[in-house]
Amino acid sequence: MPATPLFVLLAALAALAQDPKPRDHEAMHRLHQDPQAYVAMLEDPARDAYQKPDEVLRALALRPGEAVADVGSGSGYFALRLAAAVGSSGRVYAVDVDPGMVRHLNKRVRDAGVDNVRSVLAAPDDPLLPDASVDRFFVCDTWHHIEDQAKYLALMKKMLRPGGEVVMIDFKKEATPMGPPLEMRIARDPLVRQMQAAGFRLAAEHSFLPYQYFLVFRPGP
Repeated sequence: MPATPLFVLLAALAALAQDPKPRDHEAMHRLHQDPQAYVAMLEDPARDAYQKPDEVLRALALRPGEAVADVGSGSGYFALRLAAAVGSSGRVYAVDVDPGMVRHLNKRVRDAGVDNVRSVLAAPDDPLLPDASVDRFFVCDTWHHIEDQAKYLALMKKMLRPGGEVVMIDFKKEATPMGPPLEMRIARDPLVRQMQAAGFRLAAEHSFLPYQYFLVFRPGP
């Protein structure tokens, strides 16, 4: 079997985290080769039951005109919701490492007539955004796939505007009906310590998601 490109592997693992059905990595690789099935999995209505996207958006309390970077945007599950929340004066950077997902999102955005979403085909270790361009980074079910997290955090800190935030939503390190294998997960407390070491402080925490933690960080002591 030929080697799998890194961006394909990362995208397949990210999808595994959002999949309501248990699959091994080989099954995910096969699924990734079928774009329609892959997108259908990411957009499965069953995901809403535990991801609670409307409640997440309310908790974020986004303001019109904000610039939000959705890291690991995939098919646009959150990106289009974020775009509606920030309004026509705002912007959503839909950041993903998978060219297929970027093409899908571009088509979806065009067909929906949405003009405040900009897709970004990023590097695995760099969101490729300008400095001081983002009010909030939104990282859902993605952080545990980023290998050089220290570098990524340093870049995000430079890309944040004054008063900006980093929102981290990811699976708790405990058995859940869906999500990545336990050995891939990052527990809440180690993530908080990692963020503190990178110069962020925990500013808010929401507990309504059944299988995930929902943490909000801001630069500062």
